[in-house]
Amino acid sequence: MKKIEDVGLDLNIKLENIIPYGKYMAKVDVDNLKINSKKKAKLILVTSINPTPAGEGKSTITIGLVDSMNSLNKKTIGCLREPSLGPVFGMKGGATGGGRSAVIPQVDINLHFTGDMHAITAANNLISACLDNHIFQGNELDINLNKIVWRRVLDINDRNLRNIEVGRGKIGVKIETRFEITVVSEIMSILCLAHDFKDLERRVKKIIVAYSNDNNAIYVDDLNIVGSVLALLKDAYNPNLVQTLDGNPMIIHGGPFANVAHGCNSLIATNLGLKLADYVITEAGFGADLGAEKFLNIKSRVGNLKVDAVVITFTIRALKMHGNVRLDQIDLPNVDAIKLGIKNLEKQIETINKFGIKPILAINKYATDTCKEIDYLVNYFTDQKVFISEMYEHGARGGIDLANEIIKKTEVQKKQKYLYNLEDKLIDKINKVCMQVYGSNKLQINQENLDKIKQLEQYKYPICVAKTASSLTDNPHLLGRPTNFNLTIKDIQVKNGAEFIVIYLGDIMTMPGLSKNPSAQAIQVENKEIKNIK
Repeated sequence: MKKIEDVGLDLNIKLENIIPYGKYMAKVDVDNLKINSKKKAKLILVTSINPTPAGEGKSTITIGLVDSMNSLNKKTIGCLREPSLGPVFGMKGGATGGGRSAVIPQVDINLHFTGDMHAITAANNLISACLDNHIFQGNELDINLNKIVWRRVLDINDRNLRNIEVGRGKIGVKIETRFEITVVSEIMSILCLAHDFKDLERRVKKIIVAYSNDNNAIYVDDLNIVGSVLALLKDAYNPNLVQTLDGNPMIIHGGPFANVAHGCNSLIATNLGLKLADYVITEAGFGADLGAEKFLNIKSRVGNLKVDAVVITFTIRALKMHGNVRLDQIDLPNVDAIKLGIKNLEKQIETINKFGIKPILAINKYATDTCKEIDYLVNYFTDQKVFISEMYEHGARGGIDLANEIIKKTEVQKKQKYLYNLEDKLIDKINKVCMQVYGSNKLQINQENLDKIKQLEQYKYPICVAKTASSLTDNPHLLGRPTNFNLTIKDIQVKNGAEFIVIYLGDIMTMPGLSKNPSAQAIQVENKEIKNIK
């Protein structure tokens, strides 16, 4: 591995702007970084179909492409989200790629990294503590105990914390509440959508934590703790610099989930990459119906970003899953299942097309894939080429063809579109996403949520749909490309600091639980060396 200062120097980042966290990780002092660059870097987004529980390899493809592009003498940086400890100790594993397409040091990044997750957790829970203390000390703001919308968070899957009661006995004020996972926190979304530290402060101030008995919004600013929250976020604000196995630069910063948040790395990190390189490869969580939609409708709008190419990656295993093959059978050859499952891929292609972009298709190849299965997919699409990524096994040389296609695609000017305008009515925004992206017939909304829609009409924000990642519908068991289905709105909340409105479809969990045999059972420490982290 290169020393992290050398990785920074390769990008013309001066030593005084590199804050090392050991030998191989660092933060970049982004506000004091002086870059004299007028170059128009190209931005490439990696997304996928609705994934298997193990994922489709978006991070692996993103990291591999950074190495492939650099091997072609194209100055390229990758921008990824930070791993959450929930998946690391759960089922999915970490978020540092795999095989020959990985960022290092993998174990450190997947665990504590530079402490950003802990800082966000602390900042979030400081707000909870101060809010409860304000009520205990006399409740000068006349907060309605039944209208507290701020939740505590923890970056571990712990289903027992979904619904809890705090303040029992004489030690506090008894309140029914719940924990959510840290990556769902509005603090996380704010960190990832802020333009700079001043904007971070502005957004923290306007977070709505509760409502008064007169139904007036209570803000973080009303609690007089904005300075303390910012103090906890001061270091987390700076993006993190690491490297690939080939020594190429990766910026990893922020990590909101895409099934319950907006699923993209920080705007600060992406803009830094665009200033330092000619090409930036980034990814958005889960399938195109969630991550890519939110990247294109929320992040690119907030950051005034233009996406120059989109890669939809998928595995043959996932196509079989969407063809109704059981997970324990998806490594067995089955072209007939692929013929059925490919309908999910076609819907994701249609979604990206709606934004004015024709996506590039890439198979993330597994050792169990057969020539017959690959040939079927290569020949299925008559109007575009399907690329085969072998970057997991071969690193940079396994993605040369895909990299060359991206270079060619980014040379063509595109007019990126949004699915809706911010001035549209809230119900129209919801309908456009649900019908055009998911393919639903209509929405089922009870009177309580209809009233919320009317109340939230004043906020001309993008919408952020919280939905299962497993299906185009709100039912995780409906795979492939379902038709003739309705979607049920269970709740609607404004995230005033993040400046988007969350639409909860179906029974979406904001605090995951562990599986019967979680990864936590496999991780070992031998002679202080951590092993078996995915």
